[in-house]
Amino acid sequence: MSLKLPIYTALSVPTTTTHPSIRCLQWSGDGQVLLCTKSALYILTPDPGINFDTPSVIKAPMDKERSNTTEPLGWFRTMIEFEKLILHQWPLDSQDWGAVSLGSLDVVLRAATFSPSNVNGGAGCVIAAINSNTEVTLWGAVKNHLRGEWIKLVDVTAYLKDHLTTQVSTSPLSRTLQAQTICIAWSRQTDFGIAPTPNLDGSLLAAGNRGGSVIFLKYVPTFGIKPAVAHAQTISIADKWITHLVWSSWTMVELGKCEAYLACGCSDGSVTLIRIVRNLDPIVSATNFGGEFDIQTLYDVQSPKPVQSDKQGITALTWVEGSGGVLILAVCKPGIVHLWPLSGCSWSGIRLIHLQTQKVSVGSSSLSAPSGVVYVPRQDVLLVSLQDGSFHVIHHVSSDPILVNEDSEKLSSAHLSRTVRSVLVKSEAGEMKWSDVGRISGMSSYDSSSTVAWVHEACRPADYSYKHDARHNSMLVVAQLWDDITEETILEDILEVVTSARTASGYAPIHVLRSVFLQLRSGVMSQVYQHVLAILHPTFPDESTNIFIPMWSGILTEELRRECRSSLARHLYGWDPLLSLRLRLAIADYCWKFSASPKAQEECGQVAQLLLNAISHRIQRTLIRHLAAIVGALTSNDIPFVMRIVVQSSLPGSPPDLSAEAQELSNRVMSTVPIDAQSMETFHGFEEFCPACNTQVQLQQLTSAVCPNGHVWARCSITSFILATPTVRTCIGCSRKAFMPHSQDSQYHLPTSARGWFVQELLEAAHHCLFCGNSFVNLI
Repeated sequence: MSLKLPIYTALSVPTTTTHPSIRCLQWSGDGQVLLCTKSALYILTPDPGINFDTPSVIKAPMDKERSNTTEPLGWFRTMIEFEKLILHQWPLDSQDWGAVSLGSLDVVLRAATFSPSNVNGGAGCVIAAINSNTEVTLWGAVKNHLRGEWIKLVDVTAYLKDHLTTQVSTSPLSRTLQAQTICIAWSRQTDFGIAPTPNLDGSLLAAGNRGGSVIFLKYVPTFGIKPAVAHAQTISIADKWITHLVWSSWTMVELGKCEAYLACGCSDGSVTLIRIVRNLDPIVSATNFGGEFDIQTLYDVQSPKPVQSDKQGITALTWVEGSGGVLILAVCKPGIVHLWPLSGCSWSGIRLIHLQTQKVSVGSSSLSAPSGVVYVPRQDVLLVSLQDGSFHVIHHVSSDPILVNEDSEKLSSAHLSRTVRSVLVKSEAGEMKWSDVGRISGMSSYDSSSTVAWVHEACRPADYSYKHDARHNSMLVVAQLWDDITEETILEDILEVVTSARTASGYAPIHVLRSVFLQLRSGVMSQVYQHVLAILHPTFPDESTNIFIPMWSGILTEELRRECRSSLARHLYGWDPLLSLRLRLAIADYCWKFSASPKAQEECGQVAQLLLNAISHRIQRTLIRHLAAIVGALTSNDIPFVMRIVVQSSLPGSPPDLSAEAQELSNRVMSTVPIDAQSMETFHGFEEFCPACNTQVQLQQLTSAVCPNGHVWARCSITSFILATPTVRTCIGCSRKAFMPHSQDSQYHLPTSARGWFVQELLEAAHHCLFCGNSFVNLI
């Protein structure tokens, strides 16, 4: 392996992985990677872009002689440990031989999948896991998704059994087979092309079972009570087991309508497509706010099948998605990759790519099970990793797929297989012989380009001695396999990221910017930072001026509070230009952090401040327009927050039209909301008192408060009130702190002046950091 190509991570994981699968190692929309082993799920998060709890970061550097030039990646780690318990005794439901579950003899994890972001109560991800006894459970983080506990939320199998008992016309065997889930897949968030993006979860969990049907489920988060799932639809596919499921991304057909395809692989080797079309229908509003929607769904089984039955088992199933609407179904069977184009390709018909054995060890075989399938858009190549430790490269995927093995090609199967083998030798820090095999259990792209993450275990197939699970040791590796990073590609990637990001995807900024952060660590910061800053400089108009909130003339009701909260969330997180500003701010802060000179740091800081001001002004205008629409429903408890917003919008540097709106809001509130004289004086003085010495503190800056005696207090990043309680939430991206929402704060730690109903709904709506867009964690 060339010394120019870095190895970023070689992290030991003392466990044995499950059978090789392209889902063994996968990324979530929150920027976390999921590693599935026999008895536990490891959840790891790379540290670039995270400025929280840095002492707990785990680093496993490689190449000590190059440690000064290759900065190793740090990782936050947590895990979900599974007990070998049988929750569902299938013989109690059916005595037929067809219902026998051999996996109950030794219960292990078989597979897991992340939901998209914005699913659970904290707007994060949920994990669906399936074990060898065909049981499905859902898991979610409690307080800290980086290092904290994840707990079981829903027993999906129990729900399926209860739901299927209503089907009295079917036999006990049929109901049991439909409850025995073999494979699961969670769709991405829907994209209806509406701005701002509606504040709803449009994802579906698909479960394939032994009864030959696919059951579509909807995750239902609830506040204060246990989450649940709801049945959406059941589609019968065949009289064979459904062994593989994979979703395509949602594609907008027209405004308010999108579609996706679910590929269903059966045990006979055939693949069936289900087309799912979703329509967004507005719900009649109880108030004038509107903005609430319902989703209508149509399911259509496509004919003919892309892959017909050939009695060969499917070993992997995935979609290849590229620019220009490229959508190709990749079906792996022993030694062969079937490619079937659905749209956007210049070729048609199914293509069979026969893999060739790459002799890297004694266990090399092209018939090995695939452990990863990754599409690299820039080169238009498809990387296929096998369990035997080899890589196979299919070129010109969208134009004319062909397998490239020649050594003369930098991106050839032979070259990449040898490169991966050299990484194995270095990571194991020992002499690797021809008889040693680096079995790859899972592989995924790290940056959608040349940097790849995989999990391997060194073993000797010829050694038949028993090895206990406790002696197995896997290794997570992140390495660059070929050199394609230049100054031009870095700038192109940054421009692409900040101009094409969509709020509908729900992706966290640390996930979207993972490749950018990695490339900016490559030592080229001093050469490109000025060009980067030119890209980051905000030049587009303020979209918040288009926000229109209908006036509410009634009294305060629960419906108003609910729809106001929903509207706040939609406008604070649903605008693509605001997301672009947050991404630009994250990149500017990252450049500032790693600047090589004081001059460069100053320039980065200036651009970061411009972006921060632009974000702050949009947030203030959003709040002002919501407050102006509900002046008649405000109470005296809401006035302190209203006046704070007015002052913030009138600070030097604020746009004149924003200051004018704020002043108009102030005049309306003072003439509408009944306030006694003593309270009026308090509100105009913005009285806050130091929690330590009880002296008055003036509102002079928005990030911190300093009393005359020198006590310094942080301010809530959402409301700007003094944080005088440890019960707060912290942003993982920028470390800003905020009050907990009332639904998660049983003791109600808000100060008296912040207990108006609008502040409560704002804290509930602000599920991510308002400035950088990353998620919050709770420490207490």
